[in-house]
Amino acid sequence: MSDEGDGDSDEEPTDGGGVPPGQAVASDEETCAFCRLPIPETPVERTVDGAARQFCSNACGDAYVRTDAAFEEDHGHRRAVTGVSALDASLPEGYPRNAFVLVPGEAGTRDRALGAELVWRTLQRGEPVVFVSFQEPPGAVVQQFLTLEWNVLPYLESGLLHIIDCFTYRLDDRDRMFDRMDDWNAHLYDVAEDATTTVRDPTDTGEVHNKLDNALEARDMVDRGMVIIDSLTELGTLVQPVQAYNFVKDVRADICKGRFVPIFAGATISAGSADQFPHDLQYTIDGLIELRLNDDLVPNTLVKQVRIRKLNGVLVVPEWHTYEYTAGVGMVTFDPEEELVDDDAADEGAAAAESDDEPGADAPEEPADDAATPADEDGPDASDTGEAPAGETTATTEPSDG
Repeated sequence: MSDEGDGDSDEEPTDGGGVPPGQAVASDEETCAFCRLPIPETPVERTVDGAARQFCSNACGDAYVRTDAAFEEDHGHRRAVTGVSALDASLPEGYPRNAFVLVPGEAGTRDRALGAELVWRTLQRGEPVVFVSFQEPPGAVVQQFLTLEWNVLPYLESGLLHIIDCFTYRLDDRDRMFDRMDDWNAHLYDVAEDATTTVRDPTDTGEVHNKLDNALEARDMVDRGMVIIDSLTELGTLVQPVQAYNFVKDVRADICKGRFVPIFAGATISAGSADQFPHDLQYTIDGLIELRLNDDLVPNTLVKQVRIRKLNGVLVVPEWHTYEYTAGVGMVTFDPEEELVDDDAADEGAAAAESDDEPGADAPEEPADDAATPADEDGPDASDTGEAPAGETTATTEPSDG
């Protein structure tokens, strides 16, 4: 008889089908041959090109026959990652591509740097970005990226990055602005010129919406890319509140829900702005990313923190992350309490080293010059009694002959 099965075996027992108990069997039959989603009920079977296929529904079966193709990947969730460290740490499942996300921040939180990093990470994935600027002219927008050591000039030239200029309408004499530029700034404007669409009158939200839609259409932005709006607060100063609300609702419906292109829109937090546009949009928007300055963590220091308060459709870990921005790297998160402990330890080590280096710190103590001798302790000195000390002879005078 064979000894197999009697000894210790590293192989897990199976239920007769070659699969350990409790472990699901992975096979192509579990997912639809067209949409790649799980099949929750009895599959719909079709024979296509002599091969048996299983679908989750007749609609997917018909579409597969009609297109003679299947999705190459699972598009069921239509999610992406931001590439920004603190945001991705709070979004283990990524973010939905059909989300409108508001990013309000206090002055000093570097909210523009966050917007620039969102753009940069998207461009690095090979996806297009449209940047709607209400606060800066095109050259200054480009300079924001270069300050962070992110060279967007090739992306402007290729058309992957496009700017919707809602700022320069304020200039009465644009030629005078160009005449005052140095050679470097003039170069940046030249590079950005062909990648810029200028809005003649940003108080006409319909024109802004049309220019934005044309830019997306020209780049075939459906289910890819991103739109950045630098400041909804600035938009709110240009138009009546009803117009501003309608603009947000329209672009959310047309771009986010219609094209599956996410929009990240900045806003400025100020005293008394909680009930004003755009901060009262929480019932309309899909996501809310908060930026704040905290003065309780480190004495006499304002520490930047970011938190994702909500994002519909995905798991969110709504915890605060402390961060700073570093050129060439982007957002860097750290633990301020751990940094304080490390700094205290370094200070103590430096103080100890300084103490060791002081002259005479390790020298032994020398006895005092006037220390008492045993003779002093026992009694008066022999010289006081007329007796010679031990080991010494006294001098005598010999009598003279005369």
